[in-house]
Amino acid sequence: MPEWVVYILRCADQTLYTGITNDLPGRLSAHESGKGAKYTRGRGPFAVVHTETHPTRGAALKREAAIKALDRAGKLALGSGPQEGG
Repeated sequence: MPEWVVYILRCADQTLYTGITNDLPGRLSAHESGKGAKYTRGRGPFAVVHTETHPTRGAALKREAAIKALDRAGKLALGSGPQEGG
């Protein structure tokens, strides 16, 4: 069973995008090629500023919603690099 990743991207215009995936390299490639989320089209290049893993899609979706509820400072305070979730 694949692990799910919650990630935050910093777009070239300095906005932040939060999403989930079970294939981070593939999802980043989709964002870069303009085939990712509608929000990220035309906003590249991107920098991954935060990732964390979760065992299920449901857990990842719950965490994604919690992160999206944070303000910009809260999202940036999460730091960068992989972190274990639960």
